[in-house]
Amino acid sequence: MSFEEDDRVVLEDKHSEYDGEVGTITQTMESMFGDVTYTISFEDGQETGVPEDALEPAPEDEE
Repeated sequence: MSFEEDDRVVLEDKHSEYDGEVGTITQTMESMFGDVTYTISFEDGQETGVPEDALEPAPEDEE
């Protein structure tokens, strides 16, 4: 599943301080190998270089 800017997602990365938090995709970047990474903005910061497999769509009722 690919994500677009402004999508609400849940970060699933046990090494991140934002693990399990809902954020908004602010940027997508594609490497020369075709891999896509994302910048996710959270209430108190952001995480860059997040791979697609570390993201889940946020539940509809999350605001």
